[in-house]
Amino acid sequence: MLLLLYAQWPAAISRLTVDHIEETDGAVRIRLGAVPVELPTPVAALARQQVAARRSHAVLGRQESPWLFPGGQPGRPISAWAMGERLRKLGIRLAEARSTALFQLATELPAAVLARTLGLDITVAVKWQRAAAGDWAAYAAEISQRATRHLQGEDVHAPR
Repeated sequence: MLLLLYAQWPAAISRLTVDHIEETDGAVRIRLGAVPVELPTPVAALARQQVAARRSHAVLGRQESPWLFPGGQPGRPISAWAMGERLRKLGIRLAEARSTALFQLATELPAAVLARTLGLDITVAVKWQRAAAGDWAAYAAEISQRATRHLQGEDVHAPR
């Protein structure tokens, strides 16, 4: 789900620890970048389940692991390659799935928000926003004009 919804590469997913998952007031958030993202209910349930049931494949030296996805070696996360292989076996094409997720997110969020929530470089977020034709400057200008027209008593929803 982290690849399909939040455009996270297997390398980034494999490095997640239980500390990346936060639960407060019934809301579950994941920190992929600087700003935590609130997970939708079905994904939140999966995150809770993964935190509770995570276990290493290593038979010797079983220990409580800080990794959200423990690997085959005690104390180590799953490798990015192994994570990618699991996804490929499920029929998920990594690059296409990530591109689709980023394209969709770029149509919904300004580049700065996209970068901060997903841990992307701002230049990458801007490129995705341009590719998705998300014109957030025009959006902000329209919101500003609505506020001005509202203060002047005009119908803000009337066509101009």
